[in-house]
Amino acid sequence: MPLEPPFPNLDELLVIMGEAGQRISEIQASEGAAGNLSIFVNWPIDPRRTFPVMEVIQLPVKVPALAGGAVIMSGSGRRLREIRDEPILNLGFLVINPGGETAQLYTSPIKRFERLSSEYNSHLSIHNDQVERGKLNFSAVVHAQPRYLTYLSHIPAYRDEAYLNRHLLRWQPELIVNLPEGIGLAPFEVPGSPELMARTVECLRDHRIVVWAKHGVVARSDVSIKRAIDRIEYAEAGAHYEYLNLVNNNLADGLSAEEIRAICKAWNVQQNIF
Repeated sequence: MPLEPPFPNLDELLVIMGEAGQRISEIQASEGAAGNLSIFVNWPIDPRRTFPVMEVIQLPVKVPALAGGAVIMSGSGRRLREIRDEPILNLGFLVINPGGETAQLYTSPIKRFERLSSEYNSHLSIHNDQVERGKLNFSAVVHAQPRYLTYLSHIPAYRDEAYLNRHLLRWQPELIVNLPEGIGLAPFEVPGSPELMARTVECLRDHRIVVWAKHGVVARSDVSIKRAIDRIEYAEAGAHYEYLNLVNNNLADGLSAEEIRAICKAWNVQQNIF
């Protein structure tokens, strides 16, 4: 569903993105310059006072559903934890032109990046797909590299989506409530590649978070960027419990399928994992 007014202004959006970048760093999911984030908004915002430098650029993918709206995205090689203190140096503001093939990129004259996120194509394609399918005016996408989720994706058994979900979602009642569709899984593809982009778009149609095997995760939200990060935190908590159990010789059994189904019945959660 589209967001209802009053809509946040540009200053408020930059604060929220800074807080999001800081939180990803706090949960140790963004070492160095790893990770990236973006939001799409489709209400009037004039970026020129904040980002006065403009150039017209060719987009890496066609995104007609985003035409007339704007995407705020982190720059390639930038540390997400630094967005909070210096957002105009670490973010770019894209106004998508009619047809969705080009955009006006607004930046600061003292920006600290040469181009937008290395996962630029995936972010745009996810926004386009979600907006088109849901008739949305807001979309948030976060890529992070939480340690336990990423580590488990290096173990062959956890690269099976059903196995991954039944093992990770058994550790807290909150997990199935907040991730009722479960966690999607995309096999390893070269970072930034068209193949990774396509698999991610497809996975996020059915899930709100997807594991990029041997790479990290991507989460989405049509409510707020913090909600997307919440989903990463929930999934990472499940992965942390699972890791602890692995190193403790699998002594714990977690919630049983019957217990999880009872939770879902009590909270009216629709799921088909357990």
